[in-house]
Amino acid sequence: MKKKLVMIVGLLMVSLSFVTYGKKFTMTVGHAQPVGNPRYVSLEKFAKDISEKTKGEVVVEVFGEGQLGTEKEMLEQVVAGTIQGMRGGQFDFSPRLLMFTLPFLTNTRSQVTALLNSDLAKKVSAEAEATTGTVIINLCDAGGYRQFSNNKRPIKTPADLSGLKMRTNGMKTIDMTFQAMGATTTAIPYAELYMALKTGVADGQENPWVNVQGMKFYEVQKHFTAVNYQFHPDPFYVNATWWNTIPKEYQDIIKECATEMGIYNDNLIDENSNAALDVIKKYGCEVYVPTAEELKAFQAASTPVYQQCVKEGILKQEELDEILKIVANAK
Repeated sequence: MKKKLVMIVGLLMVSLSFVTYGKKFTMTVGHAQPVGNPRYVSLEKFAKDISEKTKGEVVVEVFGEGQLGTEKEMLEQVVAGTIQGMRGGQFDFSPRLLMFTLPFLTNTRSQVTALLNSDLAKKVSAEAEATTGTVIINLCDAGGYRQFSNNKRPIKTPADLSGLKMRTNGMKTIDMTFQAMGATTTAIPYAELYMALKTGVADGQENPWVNVQGMKFYEVQKHFTAVNYQFHPDPFYVNATWWNTIPKEYQDIIKECATEMGIYNDNLIDENSNAALDVIKKYGCEVYVPTAEELKAFQAASTPVYQQCVKEGILKQEELDEILKIVANAK
């Protein structure tokens, strides 16, 4: 009788463990974008999809608007395991991703998609686990093509950037590009940028239209140039230790939902960019559209950045050749 009772208790414990097994998986994800931004909206969809497809056994808690800190601080939290994930153009721990941010590398959505879905992108993303202890489960677009703005004068040629103090997020390729055109740079966290522009800590900045509109940078900037000089990958970093503790079934679901989220995010960017630009124009900001010849001048001025990145080990020459081939063959 005693032996039978022990067996029953044991079976109940196993059964209870199985019932609560999936319930313990909580995925806390941080990001810096405000309500309405494509990253914000697509991550909300991601959380909803995960809940539905795992029947509530994996819960995704999303904290936007920089509630958990700057993008760098959030990535540090992911590496440490304090939170499970973050999305954002933060490459301090994975600088090889910068190869996709070379200035004037692409000019169409199909080219961007081809790069982010390439074997090279998968290889570079896989390197993150060994170097940072994170798994990159998706690469999408961080906001669309990036534009210049400032409070001093219209930027129609590279020479117009000379002497301006331009804000960057600390990303090397942004610094290199501005410096190649004669500007100085200052690193300012995204959440602090509005006030920095308002008080003159920086003369100008660079961001996609959806970010400018969402963060209301147009209220503190006079002159914009539609230069489309760069796009940023938006890696979805997940703590590798946490990732490797969850069942493969859930990993597959999370990856599937992350892929769907990335596609949705990029579609939202394309749908919302023109509307964001209209808001900026209606506010009274000047938006200058360079001619084809003027764009060639910007491209020529930033060409040294390519070899500078090779020299600094961000990518190898053969990888640069591969990138250019991917872009050229994109349909």
